[in-house]
Amino acid sequence: MRWTLMIILMSFAITGNAQQSYLIDWGEVGEESIDHLVELILINSTNPPGNETDVTDYLSAVLAAEGIESETYALVESRANLVARAIGNGSKRPILIMGHTDVVDVQTDRWSVAPFSGLRQDGFIYGRGSLDDKDNVAAGLMIMKLLKRYGVELDRDIIFLAESGEEGTPEVGINFMLDKHFDVIDAEYCLAEGGQNVIQDGQVITVGIETTEKMPRRVTLIARGTPGHGSKPTLDNAVVILANAVAKAGSWDTEVRFNETTRAYFQRMSEIASDDDAFRYSNIENPEEAAKIQQHFLENFPYHYSISRTSVAPTVIDAGFRRNVIPSEASAVIDIRMLPDESMDNFYAQLAAVIDDPRVEIVPEKIYRPAAPPSNIDNEMFQTLERVAKNMYPNATVLPIMQTAATDMAQVRAMGMQAYGIGPARTIEEINSGFGAHGDNERISEEAFIDLVKYMWNVVIEMAASK
Repeated sequence: MRWTLMIILMSFAITGNAQQSYLIDWGEVGEESIDHLVELILINSTNPPGNETDVTDYLSAVLAAEGIESETYALVESRANLVARAIGNGSKRPILIMGHTDVVDVQTDRWSVAPFSGLRQDGFIYGRGSLDDKDNVAAGLMIMKLLKRYGVELDRDIIFLAESGEEGTPEVGINFMLDKHFDVIDAEYCLAEGGQNVIQDGQVITVGIETTEKMPRRVTLIARGTPGHGSKPTLDNAVVILANAVAKAGSWDTEVRFNETTRAYFQRMSEIASDDDAFRYSNIENPEEAAKIQQHFLENFPYHYSISRTSVAPTVIDAGFRRNVIPSEASAVIDIRMLPDESMDNFYAQLAAVIDDPRVEIVPEKIYRPAAPPSNIDNEMFQTLERVAKNMYPNATVLPIMQTAATDMAQVRAMGMQAYGIGPARTIEEINSGFGAHGDNERISEEAFIDLVKYMWNVVIEMAASK
């Protein structure tokens, strides 16, 4: 009997993949993971002011209880970053698991639950940061605990970075770590936020892995004219000048252009879409069909329109101070999200030509995220992300995606790391519900969160565990 059992176990070790070698009770580990996520949500780390050190204090205590050492690095004492490392044999370069500990602010009166309660209700966990990005922080924390708990032998170091300041103040977080402490987080690959999986009819149908993102390059338009009494119209009314400039910018049909990520995305979408959509996805670069397809995207699926071009969207107008006064100045913010390879100076010159009014000044916003090339989709990490996704969700199609928003992976990619964004699965209804990242009543499905932890674990084991 003993020899039979040994033969079975040896056979399992040979034929099974690495992720099957650790028999984890995901019911128990899932509850443990949820407990950590709830505790993280309870810590109000709204940026500003951040106070992310409160989060790193919690993380360091949890890690220490598991016998895991960690270090904190702070440009500002109250805004610390935490790094923990599982040591491998060094035969392969490390993997960095990254999550940010700050969250955006809330309008409490618009929430139906307390925004920092971590309430568990009807299969969801509610709270600011539940999707952005304390779910990834909690998942990274659990990976470090499980690696220690199971004594996993590694070919690669696994580095866990809980970073501050992602929501608009990266100088205290990822920029500080890259500028001053790059040696402690330097890695071949990075896993972070930004992915999105879609559920339809109760099963995951697409697994979206973020391989690149657009560059935020906002500008302020400033129009100047002659001030005066509202009862006496003028030819150089600053409000009228600005309105015309905003209208031209907002209706500008910018150049359509694709990269490796977006071409692969549309190609894979064409394989699973209905006939009409499949035709559109297959003909995005067909000059005879492109204009109609882009118009359809704009009207029906703005995400597809946005990833096809550098996008321009007016967001804020500031003009006047009394209803009977013509102001001397009016301004508007234009949210520009550039393609990763866009020339900033050339684009601003094109914008000026589109507005075509010397009375309008274009003032670029300070750049806080660098340009960075897309991460590869033909390397070991992406192939592993794809393989693990297919193992977990056999009916799903894996899509490389370009994020229209921005993450701190931009800075990481600019340093030469191959970075990939992963995320929880959500239904289309949930995605469109307003309960998402930065929204009121932000929430994450308990099942989807546990799957995120499981997915990250399986990828780390496949990529790093000694075979």
